[in-house]
Amino acid sequence: MTTPQWLTLAIVLCAIVLFASEKVRIDIVALIVVVLLVVLDLITPAQALAGFSNEATVTVAAMFALSLGIERSGALEPLARLLSRIRKPWLLTLALMLAIAPMGAFVKNIALVATFLPLALRVCANTGTSPVRVLLPMAYAAQMGGVCTLIGTSSNLLTDSLAQQHGLAGFGVFEFTRLGALLAVVGITYLMLVGRWLLPQETTTVATTQNEIGKFVTELKLNASSPLVGQTIAEAKLGEKHGIYALELLRGDRHLWSPRSQRLEAHDVLLVRGDWEKIEQFRKRADLELDPEHRFGNDRGSARVLVEVMVKPASTVEGNTLEELDFKRNMDAIALAVHQRGRILRDKLKDVRLAAGDVLLLLVNDEVATALRGDERFVVLSEREDTRRTSGRALAAVLIMATVVLVSGLHWLPIPIAAISGAVAMAVAGCYGRKDLYQGIDWKIIVLLAAILPLGTAIETSGLSHTLVQAGIGLVGDHGPLAALLLVYLLTALLTELMGHNPSVVLMIGIAVTVAHTVGADPRPFVVAVAFAAATSFATPVGYPTNTMVYYAGGYRFMDFMKVGIPLIAIFCALSMYLIPLFWPLQP
Repeated sequence: MTTPQWLTLAIVLCAIVLFASEKVRIDIVALIVVVLLVVLDLITPAQALAGFSNEATVTVAAMFALSLGIERSGALEPLARLLSRIRKPWLLTLALMLAIAPMGAFVKNIALVATFLPLALRVCANTGTSPVRVLLPMAYAAQMGGVCTLIGTSSNLLTDSLAQQHGLAGFGVFEFTRLGALLAVVGITYLMLVGRWLLPQETTTVATTQNEIGKFVTELKLNASSPLVGQTIAEAKLGEKHGIYALELLRGDRHLWSPRSQRLEAHDVLLVRGDWEKIEQFRKRADLELDPEHRFGNDRGSARVLVEVMVKPASTVEGNTLEELDFKRNMDAIALAVHQRGRILRDKLKDVRLAAGDVLLLLVNDEVATALRGDERFVVLSEREDTRRTSGRALAAVLIMATVVLVSGLHWLPIPIAAISGAVAMAVAGCYGRKDLYQGIDWKIIVLLAAILPLGTAIETSGLSHTLVQAGIGLVGDHGPLAALLLVYLLTALLTELMGHNPSVVLMIGIAVTVAHTVGADPRPFVVAVAFAAATSFATPVGYPTNTMVYYAGGYRFMDFMKVGIPLIAIFCALSMYLIPLFWPLQP
């Protein structure tokens, strides 16, 4: 191998490690990669910036806008209200998958899961069903739908753009539909007949693994008249009598880490953990105040509601403390309590650093509650009934989306132009507000796409793809193009679980095309294999954002995804090896 090849390989391996570790944001990793490629003279500055003008990058941004219009206009609410009437868990699971999979072909799957997640949790609570029976199949169905069309997921658009750069003809909007629909039918059947029995019967959350300690952490301040004044926490038997566990005692600026033996004084603040209903009952009985509410001086004259929100994966609030976010000043909300999966908080609430999946209990007014439903940083898990939005805007959003699909499907306009035109039409129709569009687009994904594309260029120009292909062909031997196709599919699936679907597409498209040429096959089926393997990530909670969302909300374990997802990947792989050559012949 040459020096440029070794350098490119080192950058690829470092990128995989950083993507898999999740220690650095995905867009930052991509920018680090492109800077290294330029500094090491592996690509030119023009090649480094080419990703920002790439058709896939522009189209993904426009599709984000279209999905946002569908979501913000309330177009999904009639279906959500219909599904909320279902009371049988198995029927709810099936109905959600049958509803989400077709919509996932046209609407951003993260938006779909964010819309239907609160509904599923609410129905599960009403019927006494554990959410683990429902949420994971719902997330998988969103992925199955996304792969059915060219515009259903960003990795499909990226696949098409990279394939055209390698001299292949572009894919049609519905060219993936036959294969995607068949896989979706088989996948939904598997999840209903087999997968649902591989899931745990009950939610495995911190609440059930930490001696039933409970869910939320909050701060309670002792009034002078509280009966707890003068007692120790051990004497009060908070856990035994009330199901409340004291984690820390805050006295002025002092942190008392072993509070059970401390005699309580007026104005002490207890950092406690427990179910919110029990905390509220105990607070009233013991004459305590919620310290965050007391500290921020809640206006008792205004109507306030409690809203439970979850931090979305890749949200801009990740890594910030509650003090830095300053909910009171920025959105007139008071953070009363926090729940973090897998660890017990022992910091003051203002010092808690948020991560994806953290659940906040916010005290807000009606206007803020409405705004939270459209906030791209959070998923609203529970609140009062939604205020119904204007049906005219919802109808306009659906018609505009249908028009974009029709116009691009019939090749009347290129997909990027059709998508941009649709986004403009939705803005004119008032499907989202003036600021919503820029707040709703996930710019980290856009930067990731633009900055990671030059890595594919470096892999090609350095000759690394040819070297890797020669090594891979040695494993395939003389078993023919089908064995090579299987190798490409499995390698893409593995990389997707490690680093996400878009980076794996960038790494694999050039390799797939070179493999096809080496074995004397048509590159088109190899590109399709990359697209489908990248867009169906089932084995880990980090391979796809929808998996991450339900992982936190449902209280799953990592192994739950592997038990259900690995057999599903094997089924999809086996079917793809039969169907891909059938729809896209291996021989040119």
